[in-house]
Amino acid sequence: MNPHDLSEPLPAPARFKRGRFDMWAFLFTGATGACTYLIITILFVILGNIILNGHSNFTWRFLTGGADKGMYDPATAGVLPMIVGTASRIILMTIFVIPIGVITALYMTEYASSTSWHIRIIRGAVANLAGVPSIVFGLFGWGFFLNFIGQNMDEILHPGGASAVWGKPALVWASLTLAVMTLPVVVVATEEALKSIPQGLREGSLALGATKLQTVLRIVLPQAMPGILTGGILAISRAAGEVAPILFTGAVSYYPELPKLLTDPFMDLGYHVFILSTQSPNIEQTRPLLYATVMALLLLTFVLNIAAIIVRAQMRRKMRLLQ
Repeated sequence: MNPHDLSEPLPAPARFKRGRFDMWAFLFTGATGACTYLIITILFVILGNIILNGHSNFTWRFLTGGADKGMYDPATAGVLPMIVGTASRIILMTIFVIPIGVITALYMTEYASSTSWHIRIIRGAVANLAGVPSIVFGLFGWGFFLNFIGQNMDEILHPGGASAVWGKPALVWASLTLAVMTLPVVVVATEEALKSIPQGLREGSLALGATKLQTVLRIVLPQAMPGILTGGILAISRAAGEVAPILFTGAVSYYPELPKLLTDPFMDLGYHVFILSTQSPNIEQTRPLLYATVMALLLLTFVLNIAAIIVRAQMRRKMRLLQ
């Protein structure tokens, strides 16, 4: 057929014969799909149950009110001190953990040999740290940060003081304890992000005369920043609802004032949920208040995660434009 003659009909496409029906493949596909939809269903059931039981108390007065007029009265109780305390310790934790985690991952990926014995020890320590229960981190923070560092700081900075300034539960110690707990998440996510950067970018930068430090700061880190922010998002998601690490290090059951200093104790949404569910004089009366507090905790977690996701998306868009 002349390729320039468009009047002739095109040949019919070849028909492929359908293979025989594979029962095991069908069952496996159905099982994986069922598990996926089961997870989504469980999520919607949990969220629906929380919203159904807590929407009546989830008002603007509830979000902006304090706990000085009654913690267990649904008509007067508020969670503003808990929201500020939870947001403060999460933000401080992020400030503490991301630089340390990124520097650790940079050293293991860019500078140290992957076959050296001390890198194997560091990787093993990070892996084991990720499996430690959260209550153990709380006891560690109480013994190390409060009793060791805090009391020694009081002896040096405030000798003969009548009351402890640093050697008591405080916002800074709770944030540092959470930073230690979430450090493996940031290290692993940053390391994977750094490994995904093509080696040719590093070699090209070095070939053009850049130093190792300039290559890391101007080529590797900007390219890996979305992955680093992913580690930060995972750390925020884990630390937002943790209660055990802050029980001994900073959270208190009642402190109606907003935390203003790093040495102030604070109220926390997760800890407040525990207090409402175990120490309320009337559980049935405070049940809507309990669910509304859980809604506030979920909303705060979603807001912090969404903010980090927006920053990550903007950085990815800028990198695409530069390419």
